[in-house]
Amino acid sequence: MNFLFKSSGWQLAIISGTFVGVSYHPLHLGFLAYVGFIPLFHTWFDQNPKKNFWTGYLFGIVYNIISNYWIAANSGAEFLVVLSSLIAAVLYLSIFWGIAGLIIGAFNKNHNSYLMLPFLIVSLEWVRSFGPLGFTWGNLALTQMKFLPILQFNDYAGPYIVTLWIISINVLLYYFLRNNISTKTQITIIICVLTFITGGWLRIMFQKPLSDSFHVAVIQPNIDPNEKWDNSNRLQTLSLMDSLHNEAIGLKPNIILFPETALPTYLRINNRIRKKLQDKVNDSNIPILIGTVDRKIDSSGIKTYYNSTMYIQPYKDFEMYEKIHLVPFAEYDLVPELFHPLVNLNLNIDRGVFKGGKNYKVFDLQDVKFSGLICYESSLPRYARRFINSGAKFLMIQANDGWLGNSSGPYQHFEHARLRAIENRVPIVRAGNTGISGFISSTGEVKVRVPLDTQRVFISNIDLNKTGSFYSQYGDVFAAICFVTFLFIGPVLSCLKD
Repeated sequence: MNFLFKSSGWQLAIISGTFVGVSYHPLHLGFLAYVGFIPLFHTWFDQNPKKNFWTGYLFGIVYNIISNYWIAANSGAEFLVVLSSLIAAVLYLSIFWGIAGLIIGAFNKNHNSYLMLPFLIVSLEWVRSFGPLGFTWGNLALTQMKFLPILQFNDYAGPYIVTLWIISINVLLYYFLRNNISTKTQITIIICVLTFITGGWLRIMFQKPLSDSFHVAVIQPNIDPNEKWDNSNRLQTLSLMDSLHNEAIGLKPNIILFPETALPTYLRINNRIRKKLQDKVNDSNIPILIGTVDRKIDSSGIKTYYNSTMYIQPYKDFEMYEKIHLVPFAEYDLVPELFHPLVNLNLNIDRGVFKGGKNYKVFDLQDVKFSGLICYESSLPRYARRFINSGAKFLMIQANDGWLGNSSGPYQHFEHARLRAIENRVPIVRAGNTGISGFISSTGEVKVRVPLDTQRVFISNIDLNKTGSFYSQYGDVFAAICFVTFLFIGPVLSCLKD
C-alpha cells in the first residue's frame, strides 16, 4: 500500500496499463488482469473527475498500445499508414477509460462507487461494441482463455460476465487493502470464488456431445497475402491450392474448408476455374466451402466488391455468402473523401469500395445446417448468435491473418473463435491462410491447433451438440442489466441521498 500512496496518478496509470496490456498476449499472463487495475483504481478513488479522466485516458493509451500493437504490424500497407491507424485506434479506444475515470470521480465520495465500478466497466465495454467502429478485441474475456472454467457461464451472459468477474476481484482486493475486513467476510468471498470456478469446471465435464459427427478437412496453405495476387505468382498459387485440395480429398472427409480469399481470382466470374473446382467436387463427392472475392458491376459501370465465401456441392448450383461486417478503413472507408489509407493493398482491387452483405446465409450438409463467418466477423458475438438462431449446428470460420505476421493479432483472433463456441455451445472449425487453423469444441477446448506459418492439410471430427444457449437467444441481456444497475447505484442513489 505504501507504494500506491507514494506514486503519482500518471505513474500508477502507466503501471496498470502495462499489467493489463500484457495480459492479452499469448504469454500465459492472464492472471495479471486480476490485480492490474488496482493502481488505476487507487488514483480514481482519490482524485477529482478531471484528473480521473486524464489518468484513465493515459491508462487506456498504454494498455491499448501494448494489447493492440499488432494493428501497426499490418504488412498490407505502408508503415506510416498502419502506424497512423494504430494511433487513431488507441486515441479513440482510450476515451472509454477516460469516461470511466470521470464518472467514478463524480461519485467517489461514498462507498457506492466501489459497488458501481464493475457494472460501469461492463457497460462501457458493451457500448464500445456498437456501430461500425465496434471493437471487441479489448474485451477482458480474452485475457482468460487459459482458464476455461471461468468462461463456462458465457453461454448465459456472454463475455461480459468475465469482465464483471475480473473488475469485481480487483475492486475487492483494493477494498481489502484499504479497509479491515472480517475473517468471516473473507471466507465468504473465497467460497463464492471457488463455487464459481467449480461450477464452470463441472459444466465442462458434463457437456456431452450427441452421437452424430462430421469429418472436416481443413486446408492451411501458408501463402504470403502480399504475394498471392501478384500476377507472376498466380499460376504457382493455383497449382499449389489444387494439390492441397487433392490432399484433402484423400482424407475422405464430409466437407473441405478453404481459408478466406483462397484463390487469386473471382470464382463467381471465372467460369473456367470454378468449373474445375465443380468437376473435382463432383468426382470426389465431397463439397467445399472456399473463400473468394466477388465483383459486381452496376448499370453505371461502377464496380462493387464483396468479401465472400462459395459453397460448392456435387452436381448442384453454387451458393454464396457475402461478409456482412466489414473492417472499417480496410475493406471500406467511413469517410471516403478524407480517408482511403489501404487503397494500394495488394489485391488488384480498390479496397475502399467493398460492400457488406445482408443475408445471414445457412448452408446444408447432409441435412445438417451450418454457416460461415469471414475473418473479422468472428470477433463480434452478434453474428455467430444470428447464425445459430437461423438454425446452424456448427460454424466455419475463414480468415486471413497473414497481413499481421507473427504478432499477437492472429493469436487473439483465434481466441475470439473459442469465445463464440462457448457462448453458443457450438463446435467451430477455423481455416486461416497462414494460421491459426483448428477445431474447437462447444466448451472452448481446442481439439486441433495448427500454428502460424505452417502449410498443412488436416482432418478432425466435429461432434454435433445441442447447439444454442440462453445467450444465443437473448443476447446481451446481462450487459443491459449491468448498465441499468450502474445507473441505479450511481446517478439514481446519489440523487436520492441528495
